[in-house]
Amino acid sequence: MPKPLMETYSPPEEIFVKGEGVYLFEKGGGKYLDFISGIAVNALGHAHPKAVKALKDQAEKLWHTSNMFRVPGQIELAEKYCRDSFADRVFFTNSGAEAMECALKTARHYWYAKGRPDKYRIITFTGAFHGRTYGAINAGGNPKYLEGFGPRMEGFDQIEFGDMEELKAAITEETAAICLEPLQGEGGVRPFPDATLREIRRLCDAHELLLIYDEVQSGAGRTGKLWAHEWAGEAKPDIMAVAKGVGGGFPMGACLTTDACGEHMVVGTHGSTFGGNPLAMAVGNVVYDELTREGFLDHVVEVANFFGQQLEWLKDAHSAKVEEVRGRGLLLGLKLKEGYVNKALAKHARDNHLLIGAAGDNVARMAPPLVIEEAHARQAVEALDAALSELEPG
Repeated sequence: MPKPLMETYSPPEEIFVKGEGVYLFEKGGGKYLDFISGIAVNALGHAHPKAVKALKDQAEKLWHTSNMFRVPGQIELAEKYCRDSFADRVFFTNSGAEAMECALKTARHYWYAKGRPDKYRIITFTGAFHGRTYGAINAGGNPKYLEGFGPRMEGFDQIEFGDMEELKAAITEETAAICLEPLQGEGGVRPFPDATLREIRRLCDAHELLLIYDEVQSGAGRTGKLWAHEWAGEAKPDIMAVAKGVGGGFPMGACLTTDACGEHMVVGTHGSTFGGNPLAMAVGNVVYDELTREGFLDHVVEVANFFGQQLEWLKDAHSAKVEEVRGRGLLLGLKLKEGYVNKALAKHARDNHLLIGAAGDNVARMAPPLVIEEAHARQAVEALDAALSELEPG
């Protein structure tokens, strides 16, 4: 039997054919509580009425023109992003990896335009995940993702996660920027402490470096603020990549910059055929309006606090198997103790009709829709309790 798909994934047997709110429905009729939401993508759950209407309405008008022509929805959404963030300029993409590629290019081109092409090196951290494109895997530095794709790309210096002394020692005259995820997702649901983010911002200012945040997974309200770095206060970036939740399930991302960085990205320096197309902008504007609606993020904080407390109870109840609860807001993880495997826990959870994911450092990752209620959190904890009870060493 021919295999028409590249086998770069190994999905389970379930085939989901419908989504409604925080639930997915399997071909055979099974109903699953979705606590991974397409890896932190379906921020408003499945088939949100406003998003569905926006997509249908736009689909009947215009799908695509390319960026050869103005897309009014881009201007509308970019103005919202700039109104509510550090940013002055926006470039729209199709994905988080493309947003990161734009961020990396913007940082290097900034120094080139200022007459310092020798400043091109970018410092990143272990555990980082910045996407699967060639530049992004080299920025992330994970040996597993780099293997088999030729020599490593020049210009990235990776240091140990959170090691401030190593970070200071890594800065040279050739350093252009420091790049990090305020809350690592793939790397094991590990947040940088707020004080550390503020210190890194001060380091960048002292050494004339740019600060790049990858908020592809941690942004779009995921932590209870619009962008995760906002919890740290005076730690704003110069460049930021966003995606996943900002499209609510429709593929879209963006690179946000200050005016000082963005003004150098002129005609011919970057581009995208599909980025910011009318369909994506129609959905993106609706998603953003919902995320910034009065009380929405307050609800995220409230339900996240409840869910986090329940996970702490779960950790204590299964102390032989769970080492710690990690994360912030509704990007949370259970780090398992040695001898127990996160992917095995995800399978047992699925057997109990709960969908979760696996991340690095043997962490079971949860990133449910931001619209969950306490009742959904209780249901998830019940399923996790059963799954942990079934989990055997392996």
